[in-house]
Amino acid sequence: MGSKTASGRSRELVPRLGAHMSIAGGMPLAVERAASVGATALQVFVKSSNQWAARPFLAGETEAFRAAARAADLHRHTVAHASYLINLASPDDALWRRSVESLGEEMERCSVLGIPFLVVHPGSHVGAGAGKGLDRVARALDASFGARPVEGIRPAAVSKDLAVLLEVTAGQGNTLGSTFEELAAILDRAASAKRLGVCFDTCHALAAGYEFRDARSYRETFRDFDRTVGIARLKAFHLNDSKGGLGSRLDRHEHIGRGQVGLEAFRLILLDPRFRGLPMLLETPKGEDLAEDRDNLAILREMVGR
Repeated sequence: MGSKTASGRSRELVPRLGAHMSIAGGMPLAVERAASVGATALQVFVKSSNQWAARPFLAGETEAFRAAARAADLHRHTVAHASYLINLASPDDALWRRSVESLGEEMERCSVLGIPFLVVHPGSHVGAGAGKGLDRVARALDASFGARPVEGIRPAAVSKDLAVLLEVTAGQGNTLGSTFEELAAILDRAASAKRLGVCFDTCHALAAGYEFRDARSYRETFRDFDRTVGIARLKAFHLNDSKGGLGSRLDRHEHIGRGQVGLEAFRLILLDPRFRGLPMLLETPKGEDLAEDRDNLAILREMVGR
């Protein structure tokens, strides 16, 4: 379907479009749900998103997931999303350590499942200051990868191919990651930077104040991203429309074309040849029949003639 560019990035003929899918009933069912909507990319949780504890995988569950993902051609385009409890920027040592340990556990679960990317929110500095928070995030990532060991925290045993992706955030409260400069600062401070990348969330970026809804502003925003972070660091997209407007700091996702992002911004991303081989994933509201995913994916596919 694609070839490798000089930089080694896959250059697909069409975008890899998918959605976040439930893992209820076992990890392999997430692949089945993705296939039912014709997805060519997939996002999952690898444990409960709102609990620290992770249930052990059932006998044969990881093997079945890997086989199903490969059969559906999703194995190289699957992304996991980390628990919402994790706060890598926390100034509280106990919570920070628990967050690092939880991240490491999720990294290991990704590795046994064959998932190449784990998306995580940088976290909140809770009033301690952005500089201190950014240092804490970089230190947490290094501890997880074993690049800078922390006493009492075991580095995660992970696949050499696993990358952790920092998500662009909407900038609510004291959360970090709503500016390209903050993401770049984490990457600059992390000894494990070669194992890190970025996930660009369209709802969050707009809410954070980045304009990219017409050709000119799109070029300027991604030129800014390339200058500060580096375009090669961008490994995945969350394609979400936004209930909030430009600079609103509101993290509320909306269906494609029904919010403030608008169709043109999605078209520009989908037709950008730099991003064709990357997972592009919906995180929009839906029911059990996944009808909303089908509708949103149909709108996106129409933009690229597929």
